[in-house]
Amino acid sequence: MGLLLSVNFKKMDVQVSQLPGLNDFKTVSAENVNEFLEKGHTLVRNILSPEEIAIYRPVIVDAAERYNTEKRKMEDRDTYGKAFLQIMNLWRSDDAAKKFVLSKRLGKIAADLMGVENVRLYHDQALFKEPGGGPTPWHQDQYYWPIDTNNTITMWMPLVDIDVDMGMLTFASGSFTKGAIFDFEISDESESAFNDYVSKNKFPISRAKTMKAGDATFHRGFTIHNAPGNNSDKMRQVMTIIYMADGAKVSQPKNEWQKNDLAKWMMSKPVGEVIDSELNPKIL
Repeated sequence: MGLLLSVNFKKMDVQVSQLPGLNDFKTVSAENVNEFLEKGHTLVRNILSPEEIAIYRPVIVDAAERYNTEKRKMEDRDTYGKAFLQIMNLWRSDDAAKKFVLSKRLGKIAADLMGVENVRLYHDQALFKEPGGGPTPWHQDQYYWPIDTNNTITMWMPLVDIDVDMGMLTFASGSFTKGAIFDFEISDESESAFNDYVSKNKFPISRAKTMKAGDATFHRGFTIHNAPGNNSDKMRQVMTIIYMADGAKVSQPKNEWQKNDLAKWMMSKPVGEVIDSELNPKIL
């Protein structure tokens, strides 16, 4: 395998038809729902069993390796580039990743947390933070999304056991209630501005001490969050899926990033139309 994503596992020759379907539903606890409604984020344990993650991890990592385009040395990258390796929409390129991304179990948890009947896919991302990788600055995901609803959610699932030394996702609890705060992409500028804002507004800072492979956090699009650098000698392998409530419509893009997202993830649907392109399948 390539230098950047090298991992210590025996590549499994698994047919897509042999992969667990992940289409059975997992009941989300009232505690998780209430925490999500109050804080804008929650951690759901044991979504995938150890046996399921042992099968899916190598096929997702293999797909991320094949489609990774970041070849620069760490010292040659900007803050964003040092934060993680980012490989998007694996479901469009790899049938094994597609089975994971479009699974009903994951989509139903997202829908139940938001209190909606169904969700559509926005896109997926493998976010791998290399050993020695830099911190992910404070930011809001929905800065990038031309979507007319606050009913958006990101699932963040480690494919390996992680702890705080590996770059645990960290949240400013309750910050989603303020909506869009700054016109900043993920950068040193966003880190400084959001850090001052979070401190001034006294949002509680929350992060798990450990997560098992197959656990996942879910957070709203406007929840302010960051992640420390990876101070371990292991790759922090995380797979993410972004969902939106079914029926969401395209909003007028507010920045160049949103213009790009409209073309890339929604096939340039007209403003005001329901987001239902072939890139945004209904999950349930």
